[in-house]
Amino acid sequence: MMLEKVKDAPRNLITFYGDVKTELKKVTWPRKKEVYSTTLIVIITVFFFGVYLYVMDFFLQNIVQRIFGMFQ
Repeated sequence: MMLEKVKDAPRNLITFYGDVKTELKKVTWPRKKEVYSTTLIVIITVFFFGVYLYVMDFFLQNIVQRIFGMFQ
């Protein structure tokens, strides 16, 4: 049983490689302009949410500190 799996491994690897090659031929690759535009959108979105989370953290931290300060 186990020996049969070991014997079939090279054939299975070759079959897998052939399947991968076939599937990669079906892929529609994005153009350079599409990659640039989507990358720019991702960078702008990450920057926006980074600033948003920083501002929210700053305000919430001040609110929590004031609340704890009232009980001291």
